[in-house]
Amino acid sequence: MDVVRIIIAILLPPLGVFLQVGIGLHFWLNILLTLLGYIPGIIHAIWVIVKK
Repeated sequence: MDVVRIIIAILLPPLGVFLQVGIGLHFWLNILLTLLGYIPGIIHAIWVIVKK
């Protein structure tokens, strides 16, 4: 299942974080990072998913 979440995180970083942790600090932080730059959002999303 993590592979699917990582693929989703690459395509839509906030959705990948949402599927892992729900709506919380990491979700909102990821939306902010994605708005500031797509690559930081991807890196954060993958980090949240792998950190589990």
